[in-house]
Amino acid sequence: MHATAPPTFSVPSLLFGLRAPVSRRSYLLAGAALFALKYAVDSAIVYAFVGRLWPPLAYFIPSLSVRDRMLGSNVPTAMHATLALAALPFLWVGLSMSVRRAANAGQSPWWGVLFLVPGLNWVLLGVLSLLPTRADAPWESAPATPFRPVPAGEASTSLESGVRDSVLAVLGGVVVGLAMTALSVYGLRTYGGALFFATPFAMGIVTTILGNRGPLRSLQSSIGLALLTVVATGAAILLFALEGVLCLLMAMPIAAAVCVVGTMVAWAILRQSRYSAGRLQVLGIFLVGLPGLAGLEAKVADPMLREAVSVREIDAPPSVVWRHVVGFTELPPPPEWFFRLGVAYPMRARIEGEGVGAVRNCEFSTGPFVEPITRWEPGSRLSFDVRSQPPSMTELSPYRHVNAPHLEGYMVSRRGEFRLTALPGGRTRLEGSTWYTMAIFPESYWVVPAEMLLHAIHDRVLAHVARLSEHDTAR
Repeated sequence: MHATAPPTFSVPSLLFGLRAPVSRRSYLLAGAALFALKYAVDSAIVYAFVGRLWPPLAYFIPSLSVRDRMLGSNVPTAMHATLALAALPFLWVGLSMSVRRAANAGQSPWWGVLFLVPGLNWVLLGVLSLLPTRADAPWESAPATPFRPVPAGEASTSLESGVRDSVLAVLGGVVVGLAMTALSVYGLRTYGGALFFATPFAMGIVTTILGNRGPLRSLQSSIGLALLTVVATGAAILLFALEGVLCLLMAMPIAAAVCVVGTMVAWAILRQSRYSAGRLQVLGIFLVGLPGLAGLEAKVADPMLREAVSVREIDAPPSVVWRHVVGFTELPPPPEWFFRLGVAYPMRARIEGEGVGAVRNCEFSTGPFVEPITRWEPGSRLSFDVRSQPPSMTELSPYRHVNAPHLEGYMVSRRGEFRLTALPGGRTRLEGSTWYTMAIFPESYWVVPAEMLLHAIHDRVLAHVARLSEHDTAR
């Protein structure tokens, strides 16, 4: 008899797949090449937006907020979105190769999941690059087989146990999601990466492990079960009035995507039958590690001060524009759909007094912003602090009131400013700035929708000031 030659795999399947074994040499070469490629991609993106290179030191700093500070407070929102999208394939390749490399090094493939933990990922990369490949612990590339063959006479019993395992899997994932929501939001008072990224990833793993206690179901079935868990968790959060519809819709895409990644990794490990015995230990590690990660994040999280700037050119001189910047009359109802869903929008502004020390009240749909004036330069600049502000939105919910902590104290406006510049022909360039902090982490994800809303609010005010000023000038 002739020995069967081991299957060969292409470079894409080695990098992006879940079947090809990963040797130490492949891991080292791929890691070095991908690190160089990622630095080139990130540097090109950062240079295109802000005109400077991405510092290599940023990759060795676990804190995302510290990384953001290296680039300044007025980095365009589009840059954060572009960097995040560009990082996704690198994250998947690193995760999938680390899981397979750990198995080929004779270790549990679950250790490869540490690739997603900032700081520990560098330790993992070093260890897996040093450990030799063990011939007695291969990553099996053969098609998946059930853990336990099901005789024909047990078909009905198998169906019953499959339904039971599916229900248990969904309930287990929902319990993890609700418990972490309660701990993070109401216990630690933080919305962080542990909640939005680590928790959905763990939900995918927990759901897949519990749903495959018997014969191994297909990957498609496991993914469907995980997505059902995400939807059920969102429905439970809405039912218990922990969050509203709009915030759940914003969090759902990232939660679903991360949960699917966790499912794919868990399924790929479970199909290696020799690793099925340690499933309960893995569940225990995740259930203990998640609260610890959330607690650590709550202690080190430090939101940075950011600036959002909007500009409009007005066919009126600065002296006319100034009058309507200081205070303006009632704005028309907003046409934008997101304002009609409950996001706070400006309605009118009035000022009490004149000069530094006067108080400007900008009334929003959810209440007033109280803004003491700190700089008063008629026709040129109006600066103010924000003494108090209303909730950022009114949540859509089956209930009259939703006890969502993020509505107050998480996206906070710190100060604002209007700058007027005279242009030729009696025109004015009007700039509006808001300095704010976003205490919902990771900031790089949430700052994208936050600044979209801020620019929409700015544009609404600037357009109204332009209409009033141009009307006065024409009259």
